Amino acid sequence: MRPRHLSRRVLLAGGAAALTACSASGPPPQPPSQAPDSPETLLLKELIAEKERTIALYSSLIAGGAQKLVPFRDRHQAHLNELRKHVKATAPTRLSASGSATPSATAMPKTSLSRLRDLERKAAALRARQLASVSPGMAQLIASIGACEAAHAVALPRSL
Repeated sequence: MRPRHLSRRVLLAGGAAALTACSASGPPPQPPSQAPDSPETLLLKELIAEKERTIALYSSLIAGGAQKLVPFRDRHQAHLNELRKHVKATAPTRLSASGSATPSATAMPKTSLSRLRDLERKAAALRARQLASVSPGMAQLIASIGACEAAHAVALPRSL
């Protein structure tokens, strides 16, 4: 009896089946990775996080009876709402029944009017530097927010 030689076609077909079987038992294919955020989106996310912290600081004083600060906090909430329109999948700040933003689970630092005034002043100064890397429409929004923050720094009451 003569030894049987396998044809090239039979060998290739068997090799392809073996490769398919090996790859089927391996790890599942990974979905394509999400494209990195643009510099403008990164800035918007930073602004959103900053606004959430600012709202929480105002809310902590309002919860202590500083009702004079409600309009200031509400303007920051309006800024936050507008910023969120330009970024997908950003979790909204939860509002309590009184309409105040609920602070995160982390402990809130001691807040004072002078701290809020300083925060508003620094935020307003930062806005001008942020305009260079964004589209014209976004630059208008950020400049408007900065103008409001500058007005807050001046208009905050000296005492509660």
